Amino acid sequence: MKDNPLLDFTGLPRFNEIRAEHVAPAIDQLLDEARAAVARVTANPEAPSWDNVEGPLTDATERLGIAWNAVYHLNSVLNMEGMRDAFNAALPKVTLFGTELGQNLELFAKYQALAALPDFAAWPQARRTVVEHGLRDFRLSGAELPDEKKARYVEVSTRMSELSAKFSENVQDATDAWVKIIADEAELAGVPDDARAMFAAMAAADGKEGFKLTLQFPCYFPVMQYADSRALRAEVYEAYAKRASEFGPAAQDNTPIMREKLKLAREEAQLLGFASYAELSLATKMAESPEQVIAFLRDLARRAKPYAVADRQALEAFARESLGLNTLEAWDIAYASEKLRQARYAFSDEELRQYFPEGRVLEGLFGVVRTLYGVDIRKADAPVWHDDVRYFEIVKDGELIGGFYLDLYAREGKRPGAWMADVFGRRAKGGTVQKPVAFLTCNFTRPVGDKPALFTHDEVITLFHEFGHGLHHLLTRVDELGVSGISGVEWDAVELPSQFMENFCWEWDVLQGMTAHVDSGEPLPKALYDKMIAAKNFQNGMMTVRQLEFSLFDMLMYHQMDPDGDWMALLEAVRDEVAVNRPPAYNRFPNTFSHIFGGGYAAGYYSYKWAEVLSADAYAAFEEAGGANPETGARFWNEILAVGGSRPALESFRAFRGRDPEIDALLRHGGMVEAVH
Repeated sequence: MKDNPLLDFTGLPRFNEIRAEHVAPAIDQLLDEARAAVARVTANPEAPSWDNVEGPLTDATERLGIAWNAVYHLNSVLNMEGMRDAFNAALPKVTLFGTELGQNLELFAKYQALAALPDFAAWPQARRTVVEHGLRDFRLSGAELPDEKKARYVEVSTRMSELSAKFSENVQDATDAWVKIIADEAELAGVPDDARAMFAAMAAADGKEGFKLTLQFPCYFPVMQYADSRALRAEVYEAYAKRASEFGPAAQDNTPIMREKLKLAREEAQLLGFASYAELSLATKMAESPEQVIAFLRDLARRAKPYAVADRQALEAFARESLGLNTLEAWDIAYASEKLRQARYAFSDEELRQYFPEGRVLEGLFGVVRTLYGVDIRKADAPVWHDDVRYFEIVKDGELIGGFYLDLYAREGKRPGAWMADVFGRRAKGGTVQKPVAFLTCNFTRPVGDKPALFTHDEVITLFHEFGHGLHHLLTRVDELGVSGISGVEWDAVELPSQFMENFCWEWDVLQGMTAHVDSGEPLPKALYDKMIAAKNFQNGMMTVRQLEFSLFDMLMYHQMDPDGDWMALLEAVRDEVAVNRPPAYNRFPNTFSHIFGGGYAAGYYSYKWAEVLSADAYAAFEEAGGANPETGARFWNEILAVGGSRPALESFRAFRGRDPEIDALLRHGGMVEAVH
């Protein structure tokens, strides 16, 4: 244990000591231990009970899960020598164990026996749900398949895990591979000083003169939003749009991975008796069928598209009349939109960013959480994987509730995007309760020189979003690991607490407590806040149909498209139906759509919009009570966050809101209350 930090479960993981050579021996040992535990459970002649089935099984699989979570995370956030190879070598073994577990008929019989116990109906709800989810998951893992189909299912699921990992690796490698050094600062005209200072610092770190541009989002977006040079915007856009496709190195082309994954997804679904992978995906979600999801998305598109068309027309007219752009290309949209926003509302993202230094933003975020839930957040010591990372504890009335790692800045070797993941979950162990711990990861602009990191308001919203996921994991009161925190929550409801938190980024009282101008220290002026609110739904129609484009494409591809079909043709057909902005023919967006090819959102991307109905309606309860307040916060904690996955999300929503969800709040918040019906 002392020699291998991945085998130390006495406290927080020893992230500063974990190396690639630790992965194989730790994972192999933990797999052996887990298999031995399964064998003991299935061989036990005693009548099945919670304590002799679920307890020992959770003990063994949790240790494996904690170690694997650490490896998975490090592989996502660090360029650690040998870690990718170690991760990829262990991935099939971990996947195989999970499949074996799901197909173990003796274990399946134990769970069936638990559900058949005379007193099962009187069990605590969390324990009943763990058993019910277990029975469902055995069936969805092929437990009832004949042996020859079971073997094929193992092959398919293992290969799909490998493909998902490789897809994300290719996106990361293609993103990191492109670099442009600019010698003449005049080429960066229009780009804010802070961004140019960051580009210069990155070049200097490589021992080069001038300015270094990359495709990392904190570099990419300032160029697209502010660079006056149309040629530079077009060059950077094209590089970004062609990542991980046939236009780059064959080793980084995700096209064959996508084709194979679509075929295997269809095969996996059909092995389990589903007509499509979308049907299989929805078996564990709130939505009842792909057709229901497609109808929901198309209904929302019908409501939103008139606003999107108006947004596009206004942007085209402005670009033509004020910017001399007679055609509005894909690489012009962010630039022209920022200019239009400044002209219409007399402020810029860059002006606003000066009021959001990192320290003040964190104080404000923690203050909102304190107001809502009466908890305090304090910095604490813990081993970390990078100097950027900090660790915090959440405390209520002096009692530790949980902890989280905060890793905010973009860097090479770190997977793009923002996410929350669990280190480990809350769980009763003997007479004690294991406190939950989470990873909170973003890719924001790092500090440059002696100034703190300055966040855009969009980045502040992203931080609140991920923290909402974190609170869902950390504020659970459920003691059964399988349904504590986010575990066991339907995927299309898991975004409810995260999207809900975003709303507080627009409240005047909240912004007063989380803004301080980087130079003067003054909080956000009311006049600038009023402009922000006026601009809140700026181009919301365009943004909504863009999300609907991704969601419909995902659902139709995994439900209706032949796996040998042309996904670019499908995407163009979806754009014909809902989109107002059309990218150039060389754009290969699907090749970097990690949510559905490298993550857990396959036939599930609609979840963002589905959950947004829930989150907008939940936030409306706070609006009705005058904003952030502890009384409504306590009810939200009790009925949504505390119960985790121990009951259906719809039941939790009804318990909080007193009724079924309604779409009205979403349309109102999005400024689409007058949409054509």
